[in-house]
Amino acid sequence: MKNNSLEQKYNRLIIAVSIVIPVVVAILFGVKLKDFGFDVAPLSFLPPIYASTNGLTALLLIAAVVAIKNGKKKLHEGLMTGAIALSVAFLVMYVAYHMTADSTKFGGVGFVRYIYFFILASHIILSIAIIPMVLITYVRALSQNFEMHKKIARITFPIWLYVAVTGVVVYLMISPYYVY
Repeated sequence: MKNNSLEQKYNRLIIAVSIVIPVVVAILFGVKLKDFGFDVAPLSFLPPIYASTNGLTALLLIAAVVAIKNGKKKLHEGLMTGAIALSVAFLVMYVAYHMTADSTKFGGVGFVRYIYFFILASHIILSIAIIPMVLITYVRALSQNFEMHKKIARITFPIWLYVAVTGVVVYLMISPYYVY
């Protein structure tokens, strides 16, 4: 049974969260705790952890698709909840790192530089676009509107997977330039 009122109830929240998260992340990206008198050591151990979190998210997404294709609805639900939790954890670690450390400049030259910035730009743009898509997909599952859930999940999945995988790729490409 479809529960469209549940979807309608969450629409404003989805819109608000989809706007607030990128704006807050952009603001916090520019905030350095040391500028406010906090003597906090750079959390330089975080980038490999949050890159790994992106990698685990990608694996959970793939496992979730396999689970649902094999009729394992509860497993699919658990894997998707895990993927969302990992994405939130990534976001918290990413912001924490950038609030305590200066941004690392990519040092590659030539064609690889263009590749890096293309991957980075597409990753950032799609990471913003995926927020409402994940939330809408999730709410449609919650409201048991599985036909519409499946419809948007077919679009959400490859974009979210791309964002997770390119998060790892960006880290691997920039990691030689980190100063520890």
